[in-house]
Amino acid sequence: MSASGGTKAIVAALAANLAIAVAKFVAFLFSGSSSMLAESVHSVADSGNQGLLLLGGKRAQREATPQHPFGYGRERYIYAFLVSIVLFSVGGMFAIYEGYEKIKHPHEIEAWYWPVGVLVFAIIAEGFSFRTAIKESNELRGTLSWKDFIRRAKAPELPVVLLEDFGALVGLVLALGGVGLALLTGDGIWDGIGTLCIGILLILIAIVLAAETKSLLLGEAAGVEDVKKIEDAIVDGRTVTRLIHMRTLHLGPEELLVAAKIAVEHDDTATEVANAINAAEERIRAAVPIARVIYLEPDIYSEKAAASGA
Repeated sequence: MSASGGTKAIVAALAANLAIAVAKFVAFLFSGSSSMLAESVHSVADSGNQGLLLLGGKRAQREATPQHPFGYGRERYIYAFLVSIVLFSVGGMFAIYEGYEKIKHPHEIEAWYWPVGVLVFAIIAEGFSFRTAIKESNELRGTLSWKDFIRRAKAPELPVVLLEDFGALVGLVLALGGVGLALLTGDGIWDGIGTLCIGILLILIAIVLAAETKSLLLGEAAGVEDVKKIEDAIVDGRTVTRLIHMRTLHLGPEELLVAAKIAVEHDDTATEVANAINAAEERIRAAVPIARVIYLEPDIYSEKAAASGA
């Protein structure tokens, strides 16, 4: 997986979630807190999700085959979409079920120091993971807001880890609040309410992730900046006089397909046209290195045809 895939952030999140999952399960066994059980399952689901992202990145590196001539770059999108499904079902729906059961059949929390201590430890560990994800994301997002970065990122791993870690931190605060209120009031229903809130939060995050990865799976064009660079690189004003129209498509996070119709002079020879196309391809790859699959079709520009939209 390339650096832009956020491998460091994924590994940091995986290590944190595995440690936290074990600690939460122990706390649940000693305290009987449903919030702790929901958070335990959440951490296990997150660990599995990071494993899916790493697996997707590995499988995406396979070489192209006759059956898949454009390679396997989109596998990263598929595995990111699977993450949203796991987060929705294993994390969100399970937490809602546990919260409903605890509200319906509340009981006091035993050995309160276990869940409180583990939740504080988990907040520190998740904070470290979230900090790593933010640091790696800042190297890529430039001047984009966090909302725009998550919406426009072509590599799905960092947005997934960012949203997972953010959801985990908020969920831990909700769990701590539920446990704290249950201890202060002596009413275990607050633990169930905290668990229910965690489930709703996870489902909302899963929906956002599913929507974003669905867009990537359907096929997104290059970003505005890359499109402008390609357009500027195609036309040299001599042999390629105009860009008639162009389409771009991400075959993967680091692989872009460019298809364009370019205008050449009507009296150019076949050799001159071929040389012009080769030169234009070199300029495109120099301007946007991820433009690896390029198809340029020469044509004679017609004002009349352009006006009619042909």
